Amino acid sequence: MFDFKSATQRQRSLFGLRVWIAALVVLLAFGLLGARLWVLQVQKHEGLLKRADSNRTAVLPLPPRRGDILDRNGVVLARNYLSYTLDVVPAEAGKIDPLLKNLNQVVPLSEYQVKRFKRRLADAGRFSMVPLRRDLSDTEAAYFAAQAFRFPGVQLKARWVRQYPQGQSGAHVVGYVGRISEADVQALDAKHELGNYRGTDIIGKKGVEKSWEHVLHGVTGIESVEVTARGKPMRTLHRIDPSPGEDLVLSIDMRLQRIAEQAFKGQRGALVALDPQTGEVLAFVSAPSYDPNLFVDGIDHDSWRELNESENFPLINRPVYGTYPIGSTFKPFVALAAMTMGKRDAKTRIYDPGYFEMGKTRFRNAGSVPYGNVDMHKSLVVSSDTYYYSLATDITIDSLHDFMKPFGFGQKTGIDLDTERAGVLPSTDWKKKAFKEREQQRWFPGETVSVLIGQGFSAFTIMQLAQATAVLANGGNYHTPHLVKAIQNTALKTQRPTRQEPSHRIDLKPEHVREVTDALEQVTVTGTARRAFSGVQYPVAGKTGTAQLFNLKGSKYKKDDVDERLRDHSLFMGFAPSRAPTIALAILVENAGWGSEVAAPIAREVFDAWILREDGALALSRTP
Repeated sequence: MFDFKSATQRQRSLFGLRVWIAALVVLLAFGLLGARLWVLQVQKHEGLLKRADSNRTAVLPLPPRRGDILDRNGVVLARNYLSYTLDVVPAEAGKIDPLLKNLNQVVPLSEYQVKRFKRRLADAGRFSMVPLRRDLSDTEAAYFAAQAFRFPGVQLKARWVRQYPQGQSGAHVVGYVGRISEADVQALDAKHELGNYRGTDIIGKKGVEKSWEHVLHGVTGIESVEVTARGKPMRTLHRIDPSPGEDLVLSIDMRLQRIAEQAFKGQRGALVALDPQTGEVLAFVSAPSYDPNLFVDGIDHDSWRELNESENFPLINRPVYGTYPIGSTFKPFVALAAMTMGKRDAKTRIYDPGYFEMGKTRFRNAGSVPYGNVDMHKSLVVSSDTYYYSLATDITIDSLHDFMKPFGFGQKTGIDLDTERAGVLPSTDWKKKAFKEREQQRWFPGETVSVLIGQGFSAFTIMQLAQATAVLANGGNYHTPHLVKAIQNTALKTQRPTRQEPSHRIDLKPEHVREVTDALEQVTVTGTARRAFSGVQYPVAGKTGTAQLFNLKGSKYKKDDVDERLRDHSLFMGFAPSRAPTIALAILVENAGWGSEVAAPIAREVFDAWILREDGALALSRTP
């Protein structure tokens, strides 16, 4: 028989047990909740507070204003101006094509601007700001501002834009800025400088803009802004203003620069003028040039193709990148080497029949002209090749290499520009490294003959020749050439000069320097450069040069029978006033022929522009 009372008792016991279990579970849950609250509210309070603040604040970078670039007289070479720009945030903009179609009805967009924007869009993140158009006029900016509600994700901003007022003049000195590429990002990250470029979209790409980027850029500031859940800024919580980049004062004289550029008359070539007492670069010409303004906002395809595919190579920085045989402009330094080594006295004469024979090979003077009895003075004045050919029996290639190296030949001069090349100052070690075949690695005496007149394996930059000329002009002091004369802090109104003491001194005897200088002076009076310097009001020391590119193989050189790109280079090196020089220069005009006919007249124009006033009188401030 069913025991109702016993069953009821069991149910009550089971229910009580369930209640206790439930109570324990509840208590345990509340205990865990309390423990969690303790951890969150007490133990992790500081960290969670910071995270909460970060959810309601946004940290915005404040890009600095880039420093200006000026010439030695205050002429502006690179500056910034405020420009209205349109930027697009892809995540907020929706479908791009309809957006651009509608936006074009408010702000005109060219086909190139649209193509460039889509190209940048493909490389950008969804939440990054992609530039669409720069340089909006005030009218266009106002019209868009009134219609901005129609275009979510499109922002109108005022930004600093780089400008080069001088255009093509001095472009290879100043260089240009361009958009930061992936390679730039990696380079900045490797130097731990990427954080300083947050909010910045340009960086120096060439010239002084690149080599002095660390000074020009400045320091990025930050701004902490309170934002709503939708990301709308409400108020500024904290701000650190950016530190603008410092200005650069170059040693370049733009008046002299323009005169030098115009003197080339459309020909290809290079010119470097230095102050031999300081190493300051006074003029720096690479012809032809280009307009750096084309690169600021990304160069268009047609312009890039025109520059990049031009047979005249306007983008190549010829003074520091181009390497050339320098012909007879090398002879003054060979003369110094012969005297310093004790291999030939300045008064020693040799007979010049118009050629020099070594073995079965005959090396001829230019035009096979015989000069008769020639000493060192006459050899420079008339430019006797035979005199220097004959030194091959006395001067070895390695001893010549060791003498020339301190002048800057065959190595980077240290100028504050990128892309500088070392060139070739040949030696026996160089040839062993340059050639793979064992027989080709051997140095032959006949090769020294060619090197002694600036031909053969020799290949130098015009920067090197100008630097060596400056060292000769000042008697042996090697001042590292530099373009930046001073760093200027506009806010503090201070300048820090960059002038340095000579890096080294070459032990040249004054009497040897005087022998060479006297001969170079006579070059401009009765020698090969007499026509170019006829009537000059100040003493000039110089040497013309003609560098051969086409192997005549014993035949007579005829200009019209040789392709224009294979014709001789025209060169000149010199300094003035010769007794107390304030300017030293080197010039090369590609495929232009005799140095006396083309390069020397350019030198005359540059010397006159620097030493004479506009009325033709001597500028005493520039002559001791």
